[in-house]
Amino acid sequence: MDLLITGGLVIDGSGNPGFYGAVGVEGERVRVLRGDVSGVQAPRVLDASGKVVCPGFIDVHAHSGLMILTDPAHEAKVHQGVTTELVGVDGNSYAPFRSRDDLLRFVRLNSGLDGAPDLPGWWSSTSEYLEMFDGKVAVNIAYIVGNSPLRIDAVGWESGTATQPQKDRMRSLLREAMEEGAFGLSTGLDYPPGGYADTDELVDLASEAAAMGGIYHTHMRYRLGDRYLDPVHEAIEIGKRSGIPLHITHLFRRVTNPGGARRLLDLVDGARAGGLDVTFDCFPYPYGGTRILILFPDWAHEGGPDRLVEVLRSPEARARLRKEVAPRGRSWDEMWVTYFQQPHNMVYDGRSIAEVAEMMGKHPVDALCDLLLEEDLRVSYFSLVSDPATIADFVAHPLQMVGSDALLIGGHPPPMAYGCFPVILGEMVREERRLSLADALRKMTSFPAQRLGIRDRGVLRDGAFADIVVFDPDTINANATRQEPRQPSTGIEYVLVNGQLVMDRGRHTGALAGRALRRGRS
Repeated sequence: MDLLITGGLVIDGSGNPGFYGAVGVEGERVRVLRGDVSGVQAPRVLDASGKVVCPGFIDVHAHSGLMILTDPAHEAKVHQGVTTELVGVDGNSYAPFRSRDDLLRFVRLNSGLDGAPDLPGWWSSTSEYLEMFDGKVAVNIAYIVGNSPLRIDAVGWESGTATQPQKDRMRSLLREAMEEGAFGLSTGLDYPPGGYADTDELVDLASEAAAMGGIYHTHMRYRLGDRYLDPVHEAIEIGKRSGIPLHITHLFRRVTNPGGARRLLDLVDGARAGGLDVTFDCFPYPYGGTRILILFPDWAHEGGPDRLVEVLRSPEARARLRKEVAPRGRSWDEMWVTYFQQPHNMVYDGRSIAEVAEMMGKHPVDALCDLLLEEDLRVSYFSLVSDPATIADFVAHPLQMVGSDALLIGGHPPPMAYGCFPVILGEMVREERRLSLADALRKMTSFPAQRLGIRDRGVLRDGAFADIVVFDPDTINANATRQEPRQPSTGIEYVLVNGQLVMDRGRHTGALAGRALRRGRS
């Protein structure tokens, strides 16, 4: 053995309650040991008495696809026990891009969500993008193809119905990306230009992903119809017509929904009972965030980021925007802005849009337009997005798995960037007893691994990859709050990725043991 972990409660991730035993590491792989291990030799022995030993956590909704390349230690997530992340979510992914100009324009457009760091290199294909992670980051990266780069390549930055040759082009790009290792197709139907796609176009793409053995991972079209059940109906229709496994991301009862949690969950349960392979993820906080540009109507985005800047500068367009742009939530007082580069704008970081507008002496929409122009479209925000009273109903549901949806940018990101997984283990399991420890860990480990088709991860069994977490179930805690979000979680003592200690006694070792996981070869 290269490493031996003894004395802990071993919970293998399958949902079984666990047993007291030892876990060994041989190279990159796991050996599970029962009985007397006094004769087993290893250079390093970790005493896990009073602790839980389990598989590393898998985040099925991560916004790390750019930021981890310039901050490879990824401490916010490692301190939570995350060893694998799914990037490329919300339709906003960064490969394939045949044109470097289009890639740069898309990074600019999406910078308020995923950041705009100085990247260590460039790529055009999915294969080249995945190579950016191998042995260069702290956690494993799985990739899903967003429909935005497919549409930009085939259709451009404009709205409108895709022609059949354009659909064929998108299918070809998607097929090539999945052959190079992507796990399926994602959409973000509130984000242009991917959001310009109609249902038929999405069915066409999802059919291609289904034929390749992938999943459909969707941020639904939340502005559709009643803005409550109708977005779910469209997602279910796409799943049924294409025959693809459907995964609805960040499903919860939104604060602006006209109904409660039960009708949403009943709709998903009914689709499952009717034969659709459907799952969902959510996070355990009432706060969420994204690029502030999501507030602006589709017509303002028509033509891409350069045209958007012209709209923001235009007095005539501003007058129209003041009539059409409204808070995404309950009020401007409950939307807080962050991610500023200009020193004179730092005073606004973490303040509400209402407060910023008052400080600037402007209408809220004019204040946002001016900030976006000064910050080159990079402004982010977060707000109250779900009903706190119903969050546990979603987290405890048997079809749920954990997706942090965590922004890693700005001085005041939403707190799930630093606390998503420990909130569930510390509050919902230990304090509130809304679900068992074994079930919570299954939602974080084997369930997402099975959903994505990631081999030999998410479980502790002989021969599996040694992605391992050791934590104290009595002290694990999320310290991040809305006011102080950049507070690392505590209670997780050891994290191994591919057999290497990335966290040792609660401290990051600096090891960059992660790699890109490729569909069918992970």
